[in-house]
Amino acid sequence: MDSIGSIILYFIVALAMIVFSVMAVTTRKILRAATYLLFTLFAAAVVYFMLDYEFLGAVQIAVYAGGIVVLFVFAILLTTKPGDNTERLTSKSRVLGFIAAAATLLIAGYALICRVSVALAPKPEMEALDMQTVGETLMGTAHGQYLLPFEAISVLLLACIIGGVVIARKR
Repeated sequence: MDSIGSIILYFIVALAMIVFSVMAVTTRKILRAATYLLFTLFAAAVVYFMLDYEFLGAVQIAVYAGGIVVLFVFAILLTTKPGDNTERLTSKSRVLGFIAAAATLLIAGYALICRVSVALAPKPEMEALDMQTVGETLMGTAHGQYLLPFEAISVLLLACIIGGVVIARKR
């Protein structure tokens, strides 16, 4: 991301992500919310491609934009009438939502400031990562490896699908 054109494209994509994210949580039609989420995930994939992370961009499109959003849409179609509007939030729910949003903003801002201060600090030379190390980290079961959380999330998603089917059959 060296040229002015890529910086301008980055800001356009970032603005699109912000707009579609806000639209996803503020619309009252649930299928539109899923569509706006899809656009947000595509914009995140564009950012990955701009950073030359082609594999992560492809995974973002295939897994999240392709798989998860389709799963959301099926769950929506199985459990609700897609044309219905959701009910308006009461003032108590709205106040709690603003408090949660402000707390999240503060925590994210603190994490960002801490991350930037660590990134600016001088650090020793790091050794290069090879694909063997990345694969062992993603698919390992030891401390600091990610196979167990990945499997836990897949079981959770399966339980959600089964729950959606059960609820749809009872209607």
